[in-house]
Amino acid sequence: MQPASTNPGKSGGVRDADPSASPTLRRNYLSGLEDVAQTLGTMAPTGTLGVTLPLVIGLSGNASWLLMLCVVGIYLLVSVSVNAFATRSASAGGLGTFAGLGLGPRAGTLTKWMYSGAMLFSAAGCAPSAAYYACLVISRAAGMPDTPLLGAAVTALVVAAAWWTAFRDIKLSIDVMIVIEAASLALMFAIALLAMHGSGAWVDRPQLALEGAGPRSLGAGLVLAFVTMAGFESATTLGEESRQPVRSIPRAITACVLPVGLVYIVMTYVLVGLGRRYGIALDQLDAPFDTIARENGHPHLGTASSVGVALSYFACTLGSLNAGARTLYSLSGEGLFVASVGRAHPVNATPHRAIAIIAAISVALPAVMLGAGVSLVSCIVIITQLASLGFIATYLVVCLAAPFFLAREGRLRWPALGASVLALVLLAGVLVLSVYPAPPFPACELPFIFAAVVAAGYMFSRWKSGRQGPG
Repeated sequence: MQPASTNPGKSGGVRDADPSASPTLRRNYLSGLEDVAQTLGTMAPTGTLGVTLPLVIGLSGNASWLLMLCVVGIYLLVSVSVNAFATRSASAGGLGTFAGLGLGPRAGTLTKWMYSGAMLFSAAGCAPSAAYYACLVISRAAGMPDTPLLGAAVTALVVAAAWWTAFRDIKLSIDVMIVIEAASLALMFAIALLAMHGSGAWVDRPQLALEGAGPRSLGAGLVLAFVTMAGFESATTLGEESRQPVRSIPRAITACVLPVGLVYIVMTYVLVGLGRRYGIALDQLDAPFDTIARENGHPHLGTASSVGVALSYFACTLGSLNAGARTLYSLSGEGLFVASVGRAHPVNATPHRAIAIIAAISVALPAVMLGAGVSLVSCIVIITQLASLGFIATYLVVCLAAPFFLAREGRLRWPALGASVLALVLLAGVLVLSVYPAPPFPACELPFIFAAVVAAGYMFSRWKSGRQGPG
């Protein structure tokens, strides 16, 4: 089978070079390192260290490192299914194209809408997350009150900056993301090492003995912990722009999943130990790394860590715009969305209209919620939960599709089948725990909201397909 990026017609792949044809994405443009940067930026490891891991620790305590080990295991299994496609197919449609190869075009269309929704909500959740940390720094430095209006204004600025960068050039986007994550991660490591050296908390026996651990403590933080690795697959949407994508994209996924997962496991252990050493509840702090740095006499590093977290969430906003826009671009190229969205910018070769759509919604959604009196933190939590539902559902479909695709190719083997089945079971467990027992309002309504968004997109695609007719 040839890579999907070479298929003719309305496949969502790269069209043949033709001066009279509609503008397309730039071919053979991105290096393997830039594929890694897209994945790393969308995963936002610095933001995860500064925000999500402390919340997981608050729920799972001494079992947190073991929980993160389990989550990394789930993602390694999912990556087996993703790479089963990525080593043989490449297009801007990413996971949606993969699902279509295994389960048929309708499943592919549905999956593209689920993934577009996941990335849209990811951008809409990461932008206010960046604003939250930026507002902390602004309030301390300038003495300004941290108000909803300030939060909305900074959120809009974050999205505007991400939109311009994504619109201007995919290579610029990716270079910005890798610089941000490399610098901010180095800063987080420095704070953690200085704190561990000063506290002497290298061996934390309650964690090693899993004191208080059990199924309940592991289950409590599972859904939240699962979100920490979401976005590992975003490089698959660069299939039309990468050099040798069927080689570089699977390598980018592998190069990020295991190393980032190991960082999360180690840093979870470190944070629990430091929280015990200094007597602080990490999940109840606005900026845990800032507090840890100040406890060790490094206030400037603490402030810099908050800036790093804000920039990391900016990178995640940018990565989500890139991935979500290319999925919409693919839908349009197949005649399943507004036709003009399937045309790239004639100079920048970016899916500029799709980027603008996601950016506009990413500003409007948190702005409406803030205007309705929802706090910035609650806004972040609600929108992030919607994104997590999209990621879980998309991964489920891809893991289901992989064995069918490999069987059709005559390449299905027991290890790949076992990885898909086990991933499906574990993902189904995560999905069930995210909706049952029913969480309090408004979280209990979020699955229905996400389903309605995806259903509306899918029905629009079916209507467009019906108008277009066969072929």
